Amino acid sequence: MIGISGVPAFLKSVLSAPAISALVGSGGTFWMPPQRSTFASEVDTLFYFIYWICVFFFMLILALAVGFLLKYRRRGEEIVVQKSAHHSTFLELIWSGIPLLLVLAIFVMGFRGYINMATPPAGAYEVQVTGQKWNWSFTYPNGYIDSELHVPSGEPVTLVMTSQDVIHSFFVPELRVKQDVVPGRYSRVWFETTEPFEGTVFCAEYCGTSHSEMQARFVAHDPAEFDRWMERAARWWEGMSPADIGATVYQKRGCQQCHSVDGMGGIGPTLQGVFGSRRTFADGSTGTVDENYIRQSMLEPRAKVVQGFDPVMPTFQGRLKEEEIAGIIAYMKSLSQ
Repeated sequence: MIGISGVPAFLKSVLSAPAISALVGSGGTFWMPPQRSTFASEVDTLFYFIYWICVFFFMLILALAVGFLLKYRRRGEEIVVQKSAHHSTFLELIWSGIPLLLVLAIFVMGFRGYINMATPPAGAYEVQVTGQKWNWSFTYPNGYIDSELHVPSGEPVTLVMTSQDVIHSFFVPELRVKQDVVPGRYSRVWFETTEPFEGTVFCAEYCGTSHSEMQARFVAHDPAEFDRWMERAARWWEGMSPADIGATVYQKRGCQQCHSVDGMGGIGPTLQGVFGSRRTFADGSTGTVDENYIRQSMLEPRAKVVQGFDPVMPTFQGRLKEEEIAGIIAYMKSLSQ
């Protein structure tokens, strides 16, 4: 973190102003949700610093405008033109110097916070994040993939993020974390939660029809509870029937965003009654929806696109285990019985 040694005394007093800290606090406010990360207070302090500057100057300008309207309003037919001031070095220094100091204070506070957020500590717990229309998926170090983000509380966590299609934006309000997720490249963000809590991961970049529904559950666990959760997560399908496994994958992978299970149309074909049916594809060929077709559609979604639908489904190559693929097939069979 960058220190503030060598900065004018005025800036030092502003950066450590107790009044700002008292206004921010650790709980939620009208403008901000509760602070749940180690650098949330820095973000809020800068926000409220700028906010109260804006409030002060708005009230000052409004008061001066009303005062001038009252003082210099027209009182009669005769207009007497009075001599106005031509030049004042003192006033020019005031209205130039004060904004300069305020802008410098904002720059120092913002740059210090930016460097802190952009420099993850060594040894941070790393999670791979993939954004796609319209869901998030999170890959943990043991290979487990989930639609929910679970992290240990009180430990630094680094997210390595990419997109399968368009630009998305990872955003957790309580953490004060927001970072673009760009196709064809990796972006990073890190955070450390201050306590266990549950929140929501949002997409803060308009990415298409279901942008507002691109949400994921965020859970910060106590470290011991997180270890237990990871042990259970690595074997989540144990004791479940194939159809139940498929239903769970359908929910966790965000399949419901495009494929309904009640026969209703959507971005993709409905899954109800589809197994065993004949389909006409975009190239004019036809085929039966069987196990091989379903598998190919998940791993190579553009190989056989159903006629009347756009080829927008992302590939799940390398992202689904065999148990999960078999589960989806069994689930689709159960929807066709």
